[in-house]
Amino acid sequence: MRFSSVLSVISENAGSLAADIDQWFGPSRAQVPLTWLSDDHAFEVPIAGDPAKALAEAHARASLLAADINVVPVEGRRKKLLIADMDSTIISCECLDELADMAGLKAKVSAITERAMRGEIEFAGALRERVALLKGLSLEALERVWRERVRLNPGAQELVATMKAHGAKTLLVSGGFTFFSSRVAEAAGFDEHQSNVLFDDGKALTGEVRDPILGKEAKLAALERALQRHELQPDDVLAVGDGANDLAMIQRAGLGVAYHAKPVVAAAAGASINHNDLTALLYLQGYREDEIVRS
Repeated sequence: MRFSSVLSVISENAGSLAADIDQWFGPSRAQVPLTWLSDDHAFEVPIAGDPAKALAEAHARASLLAADINVVPVEGRRKKLLIADMDSTIISCECLDELADMAGLKAKVSAITERAMRGEIEFAGALRERVALLKGLSLEALERVWRERVRLNPGAQELVATMKAHGAKTLLVSGGFTFFSSRVAEAAGFDEHQSNVLFDDGKALTGEVRDPILGKEAKLAALERALQRHELQPDDVLAVGDGANDLAMIQRAGLGVAYHAKPVVAAAAGASINHNDLTALLYLQGYREDEIVRS
């Protein structure tokens, strides 16, 4: 029997979930063995019948457990292009909020950031407003944020290295700034990066950012250009992000993943990871533990 989809389960409690898998679906589940991708951490089960119904049943059964459960199509599962957001996705912080902290304005700026990431206000205007508040902040503050605050999220290097080892192209796209994206791209191993440019006078920020702002539509445009450049199709793409400005690229990609994301993003994405690190994106593509390139 050919299966068009698999149910992917990733959890620290994956062993107990696997033991109950037949109870989730009863006689409707095809009697085929589940496949372990990572012992006691990630497994998948072929789905016979309606994938949406299987996903709903699995979520209902595991609602009290910290498990990431998604249905993934089998065909074209391993993607040929990774396009990823930076702040709160590949790295653990929002760089602009950390710069604001250096200026004693973190509470004010982070409140604007949160509204923008939730899609409550327009991204470009919110970015200009926040950057304007940083006028006069010394360039040393950017260096301090990089040294002291910016950290790769767990699994970032493994995600990029493994996909590259299997021939994928990798692109970091950020509504943040080139000062950080260039360094993060190098640290994580991305092939390319795109982001916004902060203006300075050689000593301090001027409170301005170069137009056009790289936001939701620009991220989608970056994906489209990458498709043309590498002669790929949308189904070949894995896009991942956490904020509203990531929605367009996530919805365009063959596998769009909301990563520890805002509710508006999680509701619209094809898959969500809320409990695990970035290696979960490899398990979604069917990579086994012994295929992951560990740093």
